[in-house]
Amino acid sequence: MPHAIQIAEIGGPEVLKWVDVEAGTPGPGQIRIKQKAIGLNFIDVYFRKGVYPPPGGFPFVPGGEGAGVVDAVGDGVKDFKAGVRVVYQVAGGGYAETRLLDAARAILLPPEIDFKTAAAVFLKGLTVGCLLRRTFRVEPGHTILFHAAAGGVGTLATQWASALGATVIGTVGSDEKAKAVAKNGCTHVINYRKEDFVARVKEITGGKGVDVVYDSVGKDTFPGSLDCLKPMGLWAVFGQSSGMPPEFPINLLQQKGSLFATRMTVLTYLAKRPDLEAAAHDLFDVIRAGKVKVEIGQEFPLSKAAEAHKALESRKTMGATVLIP
Repeated sequence: MPHAIQIAEIGGPEVLKWVDVEAGTPGPGQIRIKQKAIGLNFIDVYFRKGVYPPPGGFPFVPGGEGAGVVDAVGDGVKDFKAGVRVVYQVAGGGYAETRLLDAARAILLPPEIDFKTAAAVFLKGLTVGCLLRRTFRVEPGHTILFHAAAGGVGTLATQWASALGATVIGTVGSDEKAKAVAKNGCTHVINYRKEDFVARVKEITGGKGVDVVYDSVGKDTFPGSLDCLKPMGLWAVFGQSSGMPPEFPINLLQQKGSLFATRMTVLTYLAKRPDLEAAAHDLFDVIRAGKVKVEIGQEFPLSKAAEAHKALESRKTMGATVLIP
């Protein structure tokens, strides 16, 4: 019988339990995947902590991305057959050796991309693609600030944004991470533990500020992120690793320069199949072209997912982390 990591209640990493599960038979429109690698993302922590309610309630199997081989298909599935390699992004169910999935959420994996790379990059890469090409369309001449530049999303985003011609400013929490992100396209790196990132951004930009701040940190970077923006700049929030930012009056955006603010989620951006396919192809293209190199910083056995969560929350990880069934 296959295994999965299951959460029965909100809590710390200790609530991640290794349990036996039924693989199930694919229903109409579904495929069954024997997984080879699973991506770890901070949204998995949010579900575990109760920041977001788990889809379908408890018990819940977390995990939003993975890659593997189709071993069975349900009625009506035309685009996939047993034996093909796939990658996917969904709201949960990924921390499993074998899983069922709606075929509409799977994408055929190009032969030149291996399972670990696919699992490490898919959700993060789709998120980066949406951030850089849709939330704010980065073009040559733009200056951007990307918080947590050494993380899984940040490592991809700084490379991609640099390839698009932007001047990239990245924040990190250690000198070791600063050295790493300097190799990933960051024109300027700020160690926020040693420097005031707002003052440094103003210094770097000659007091003008940046066009957009990409912020997955939340509480610890507010309101500093707003103070880094040019008039009419965009604060693009896509996570809150340090906690939710406090509520603020809408007039604060006017006072700081008629700013824009958004809280994006890739689940909304890619809810429609054509959008998912287009975003996946864009991601595969930049990987194949060598514009984005995927760094897998850590690997954990799936059964040790609790250890992986501890490492992620303590900000000890660099690049992407994958779980291996």
